[in-house]
Amino acid sequence: MKLMRHLAIALLFITSGQLLADGHEIDYQALVENAHAKFKDVQDGNNADYIPILAEVDPELFGVVITLADGTTYMAGDTDHSFSIQSVSKPFTMALVMNEQGPQAIVDKIGVEPTGMPFNSIVAIEVNEQRSRNPLVNAGAIASVSMLQADSPEDRFQQIIDGFSAFAGEPLAVINEVYVSEAETNYRNRAIADQLLSYGRLYADPSETVDVYTRQCSIGVNGRQLAMMGATLANDGVNPKTGQRVLNENYVDEVLAVMLMAGFYDEVGIWAFKAGLPAKTGVGGGIVAVVPDRMSIVAFSPRLNEAGNSVRALMAIEHISNELGLSLFR
Repeated sequence: MKLMRHLAIALLFITSGQLLADGHEIDYQALVENAHAKFKDVQDGNNADYIPILAEVDPELFGVVITLADGTTYMAGDTDHSFSIQSVSKPFTMALVMNEQGPQAIVDKIGVEPTGMPFNSIVAIEVNEQRSRNPLVNAGAIASVSMLQADSPEDRFQQIIDGFSAFAGEPLAVINEVYVSEAETNYRNRAIADQLLSYGRLYADPSETVDVYTRQCSIGVNGRQLAMMGATLANDGVNPKTGQRVLNENYVDEVLAVMLMAGFYDEVGIWAFKAGLPAKTGVGGGIVAVVPDRMSIVAFSPRLNEAGNSVRALMAIEHISNELGLSLFR
């Protein structure tokens, strides 16, 4: 089945992936520049402010990146600005757990169903028997961190930063100011961890786990780095820049499936309806979308809508998806 899928997608790429409907070759650079120009003046939304330092980020920052599965990258706007990865980190930690323990461990110990509720909902833990529900909401993401087999919190975080750096193809680091600001205000995540522990759905010390999770969310990436992380998923788990296998090829489908079902907070339905791509958003303003075997599309801008998704970034990625007919449902 894998071979047949690859052959089918390769044929699609040859016949339509490099050409527009009128037969002209796709100009990816023009695409990212057009998306940036089209949405750069949108003023809707506001910076996240429940993490105080995020409210201080320049709201006019905006970058758009396409990285093909071969590593070729096209950029427009503020693509070198380093921002905190926040919840965009979640599918990559899920991938690290899968590498260790296989996809069934995620199903058994966390779950893979969308909650239909806000990403930091405590009610969702109470009303769903799986409690953590899926790895892309806070409860499931905290559980993912706790599942990593480690001798200490330092070892657990080192696994995360090393794994993320392998996805990006270059070293990443924590933005310390973000970590300090978030650690001082993460009362809700501490409550979520304690709640999970009470139901037997947390697998390490709650205080230590939340601290590692907070550091994970404070890792800095720019648009180019995040796009390479997405391109590694698009390239069947092999980083196209370094050639390193970062994720077992057999687990890529599962990661993308959870991204499609739960990656856009409680706007995942309308996102699938309009863009049709696996994606993950974060309150730092970043979004990564993945087109299997073809490319990743990343956009970053701090202004968020009420669901916590970057307004300009979602518009830019949706625009590119529709321009190229990338929806998985076509």
